Amino acid sequence: MGPQEGDGVLATRVGLRIPAGLEYEVWERAGQRIARVADSSAWCLGDWIIYGETRYTDRYRRAVKAAGLDYQTIRNYAWVARRFDHGRRRSALSFQHHAEVAAMEPAQQDHWLDQAKRFGWSRNELRRNIRAARQGKSEPAAVPETLPRIKASPERLQRWRLAAERSGSTLEEWIAARLDAAATTMLGLN
Repeated sequence: MGPQEGDGVLATRVGLRIPAGLEYEVWERAGQRIARVADSSAWCLGDWIIYGETRYTDRYRRAVKAAGLDYQTIRNYAWVARRFDHGRRRSALSFQHHAEVAAMEPAQQDHWLDQAKRFGWSRNELRRNIRAARQGKSEPAAVPETLPRIKASPERLQRWRLAAERSGSTLEEWIAARLDAAATTMLGLN
């Protein structure tokens, strides 16, 4: 489930081998796949240890050690995995989102995970909103919406990146500033 075969990116035990001149889109896709593998690994290891504790009560610690895994980390994964059966795990959210609410009652877990999904919260944003709710602030923090992807030729994209760099902005900041300026002009707000 790592980088796709044929894209030139090779996952090894100690890192990635990335060919020179790799196209941005291929590099980005590889990163998305790696992130999914890393996130699902915590669930998988948690489920693995739960099975081992149940089936091999006298030998699972030896297997953890033989696999070179940190016992306490694996125990934490198992604790979160126990708190969420497969049907309650949100694939759109990270393992860390689930870990953030694992100590809560199931109804609260579901509420907060649904909110995180609805508003697109990162794990840290979820944590902040839970903390705010506990302090009596009921409104979720505003979360910027993501615009649809824009297809652009490599030349056009390179021109935009160069303009953003020269303005001292990231590409995203530069695009947002250009869109704001165009909207202001179009709406006669200047």
